[in-house]
Amino acid sequence: MSDDDLKAELERLKAENERLKSRRGRSVSLKVSEKGGVSVYGLGRFPVTLYKEQWTKLLAMTDEIRAFLKEHDAELKTKGEG
Repeated sequence: MSDDDLKAELERLKAENERLKSRRGRSVSLKVSEKGGVSVYGLGRFPVTLYKEQWTKLLAMTDEIRAFLKEHDAELKTKGEG
């Protein structure tokens, strides 16, 4: 590789590195999985993947989930708590 090729590659890698760093700070994102499920990225180390009917059932329980969280607030931990 010539010096010009090396410099161009270095600039390309720097730009890619900055793009990846900026994505890391993003919050939650959605993607259709290979098997046709909906994957949610950004909640934890691994994505949460459910099929459409599972998401529909879960979303229908939104009020129940919120009430449960409120009722059990003292028992529940947040990320980072020991």
